Amino acid sequence: MINLLRSASRVSAVLAMLMYFNTFRLLRAGPARPAIARDNFFISARVMRLLILLCGLLLCQGTAQAQVRDFDRITESGILRVALYQNFPPYSYEQDGQPRGVDYELAKALAEGLGLQLEVMWAPPGEKLDDDLRDYIWRGRVTAQGKLADVMLRVPYDRDYAQMRNELGELVNERVVMFGPYQRERWQLAFDRRRLPEVPSIVALRQHPVGVEVESVPSFYLSSVQGGMLSQETRHYPTPKLAFAAMQGGEVDAVMALRGEVDWLLHEANDPQLALAENAYPDMGRQIWEIGMAVHETNRQLAYALEEQLENLILDGSLERLYARYGLRFEKPEQYQ
Repeated sequence: MINLLRSASRVSAVLAMLMYFNTFRLLRAGPARPAIARDNFFISARVMRLLILLCGLLLCQGTAQAQVRDFDRITESGILRVALYQNFPPYSYEQDGQPRGVDYELAKALAEGLGLQLEVMWAPPGEKLDDDLRDYIWRGRVTAQGKLADVMLRVPYDRDYAQMRNELGELVNERVVMFGPYQRERWQLAFDRRRLPEVPSIVALRQHPVGVEVESVPSFYLSSVQGGMLSQETRHYPTPKLAFAAMQGGEVDAVMALRGEVDWLLHEANDPQLALAENAYPDMGRQIWEIGMAVHETNRQLAYALEEQLENLILDGSLERLYARYGLRFEKPEQYQ
């Protein structure tokens, strides 16, 4: 009902705008001659067709927003629909046509804990997290005909982000509830001992090329830290995996990416000469953050149920063992430490 009222409000606004536009045009036209009257009739007909089209689109938008499944409908269906980022190893990806990754296995465990089967919605990342939450949690994508996920994983669990407001003072993510932190994440540097003996600080990277993902935080950081000291040594690649391959091939001496990505790549490489650095990152701002989940703001009952299952997985060590299978270190969220 709320969505229908919102749609009706939008339709009324469009109608008022078009009536104002048409009245203003007629007032400017002065006394109408017969020909102009006919023109006005055809213009008005076109305006009405445009109005009908806009009304239809707005009502469709309202319908798409209404397709949030509440907890009862989810349990009745027997399926938990989870949005996972597409092609994002080691968290969620496909290998030989089968879904894999720590987020996929976590989603499967959560669904099984609720007595449900898992349905994965692969989510190509948008330009911003706001776009992803809109497309998969509260509005839906046009290409998916408004189909929404019940929950999305790998969403930052951050109060400042959750309370972020736009230029009008409105909450950017008012239709979303972020909950259930399940790991802490940070940035990590790996290096090749054959060309770089140790990395006690980022100063050690001078005259050593470093591979990073293009348009990533490591890219911006290494290009600007300490007056651009490392800008000439920063090499850009489409993905961390390709940057890591460049290190294995001798193109770069080190790689910087998310800790989980670096851990997994080292695990897959199985090369004792590739090591993890323990340096700090001065002037970087927040270097540690928590990762959680998101549901529609009307679906808090689902959030409570998932959080209960998640707590069991963390406290009995299941989640840590899951991460270890992919070679990842697991750092508990603050509330579990």
